[in-house]
Amino acid sequence: MIYNIPADSSGLPPGVSKNNTLDDGILQGNNDFGRIGYNGPCPPPGKAHKYFFKVYALDTTLSLKSGATKSQLEAAMLGHILAQGEIVGKYGR
Repeated sequence: MIYNIPADSSGLPPGVSKNNTLDDGILQGNNDFGRIGYNGPCPPPGKAHKYFFKVYALDTTLSLKSGATKSQLEAAMLGHILAQGEIVGKYGR
């Protein structure tokens, strides 16, 4: 998870570091493995597994510290979502 991306940002650079705080005050929360940073898909063997990539436009900067959980982030966003998008990827091995 990554949040508090400045509104004037046009994207993220390749290979975003696994630091709690990035340039311009961008923060990272804990991933599904309980750590900071993106690790990429790692599906279990067998049937393809779905991965959901979501983006939200908010009307505020969130007052969360880095390392927030998904539920903390979702709670902080309530009432502040202006728009959202989602891409679903299927990965298997």
